[in-house]
Amino acid sequence: MVRWRSGTVLSVRRSWRGAVELDVTTEQGPLRALAYPHLVGSPEPGDRVLLNVGALVMGLGTGGYALVVALPDRLPADPADAGTTRDSGHLVKARYTPLQPILLGVDEEASPHRAVMEAAESLDGMPVVTADLHSALPAILAGVHADRPDATVAYVMTDGGALPAWFSRTLDGLAGHLAGTVTTGQAFGGDLEASTVHTGLLAARHVLRADVAIVAQGPGNLGTGTAWGFSGVALGEAVNAAGVLDGRPVGSLRISHEDGRARHRGVSHHSLTAYGKVALTRADLPVPAGLEAALAADLDFLSDRHRVVTVPVDGLDEALRASAVPLSTMGRKLDQDYHYFLAAAAAGRHAAALLGPAGA
Repeated sequence: MVRWRSGTVLSVRRSWRGAVELDVTTEQGPLRALAYPHLVGSPEPGDRVLLNVGALVMGLGTGGYALVVALPDRLPADPADAGTTRDSGHLVKARYTPLQPILLGVDEEASPHRAVMEAAESLDGMPVVTADLHSALPAILAGVHADRPDATVAYVMTDGGALPAWFSRTLDGLAGHLAGTVTTGQAFGGDLEASTVHTGLLAARHVLRADVAIVAQGPGNLGTGTAWGFSGVALGEAVNAAGVLDGRPVGSLRISHEDGRARHRGVSHHSLTAYGKVALTRADLPVPAGLEAALAADLDFLSDRHRVVTVPVDGLDEALRASAVPLSTMGRKLDQDYHYFLAAAAAGRHAAALLGPAGA
């Protein structure tokens, strides 16, 4: 349940698209807090704030902030279109929570993209790279652009992790490198809002004009350590969505030889379950050249349902080190979990190969 605190803003630390980091004092001591101005307004020093400190108390790596729930003495003004229904959105996300936002869906009647979305039925063979963790996003992008720097890439963010896209500093750093972000399901804050992964993929293709789409949850993967108790199960459903819409599913394998948990070493059980049991559509599963023997048993299991593809790695190290944003997963940097990022980049390279040669 919610752990509440009341505090006062001491200072504004840093900000990125959609988020502001704060120093807040409370009766229990100083806290690092995060506010989403689109939801609660823009905090200033001296403002009283109501905080949810649950994630901070639990010590969650990606959720380790006190979250500002309200500025009770200085509420933001209503949106300009408040009270209307015809010309504003009615897509409600984080539904029936106290901070549910009401947004304009990309395919709603009032959307400028309505006609395009009504006509959109197919992904036209667009490669769709699916990944378990948000941290794979920049590595996949690096792999795509290593061979096809001209390729237009869109991010379709699912709701298994953070709901606000604004939480991600990675997305802020990738501005100009992605065609845009489509937030789907209960997730929100992207350049476009969609109700399902299916409409999100269609919007990526036909509104953002993407050559390649990357599907992954926001930061903060949920997992209980059990066979089926993790949010990445939805990865298999994303593969199915891509296949139903005539896309080319490419599954980025979660591979690690450095993770301290046995279930995530080699090919993670997340990938084995999502691709090997949930995904019903055949996908390409790229593997970096040189890792095939060490992963033979896992790859043999996955090859019953999917096509395992060996991908050359020449040039991928340079592409990863030139990433527009720092690479990090579970606190481990590029050289501390190298095969994780290399596998993601290999998936991106394979997606680029499916586009054919540049200029073709």
